[in-house]
Amino acid sequence: MSEEPRGRLRRRRKKKVDESETTPTPEVQEETAEAPPEEPEAPAEEAEPAAEEAEAPAPAAEEAEKDEGEEAEAQEPEGEDAEAVEPEAGEAEGGEDEEAAEGEEAAAEAKPVTRRRRGSEVTTTPARRATTPAPRTPDGAIAVRASAKYVRGAPRKARLVIDHIRGRPVEQARAILRNTPRAASRDVLKLLDSAIANAENNHELVADELVVGHVYVDEGPTLKRYRPRALGRATRIRKRTSHMTITLTTNDGKND
Repeated sequence: MSEEPRGRLRRRRKKKVDESETTPTPEVQEETAEAPPEEPEAPAEEAEPAAEEAEAPAPAAEEAEKDEGEEAEAQEPEGEDAEAVEPEAGEAEGGEDEEAAEGEEAAAEAKPVTRRRRGSEVTTTPARRATTPAPRTPDGAIAVRASAKYVRGAPRKARLVIDHIRGRPVEQARAILRNTPRAASRDVLKLLDSAIANAENNHELVADELVVGHVYVDEGPTLKRYRPRALGRATRIRKRTSHMTITLTTNDGKND
């Protein structure tokens, strides 16, 4: 067998000695198991003086309470006068509160609840404009007039349409214009509706009693345009305009 070096033998011996010192003997283990653990007594003893100190009131606080009690007694009125003053003040305050509450309830009932959209303004309906008397002709007949200027149409073509409605009642003239297959009839119908609206809104006249009286078409300014033609020539194009006028009356319309 090979001999171990001396260094290893020394280490083993030291380990055994250390283990023997650290491991308690069986007798020591029994003594430690039988002995009960001791309770710490110092914290309990310290807590008792602290509780006693908390129970004992500070002398400064007692003096302050005595001073406050004396001041309150000095301020209170003595005897029956104080008792008589306090109920009167309470009754006065109670009466005022009841009156204020009744006034608020009455105001809430009288005030109407109005709801309005956000951003909306309070608008009032405008008063109706006073009607003016309708103009009259030298013969005494009513004459309500409407005119249209610079209508894009030739006067000759418009005159062919207005000849059909001259002297006719308003309803009959409107029916004729609706069924006339000419472009100028649309402009004449718009002008007739405008004259009827003037009579109804401005002078409070009834449309069924009106008749187409004076109706005529004047020539307006002519627009000149050019169109290229053969061999480098140019031909003038005349775009004519018209001034139309309609007068509604209450007579037969035979004074044209």
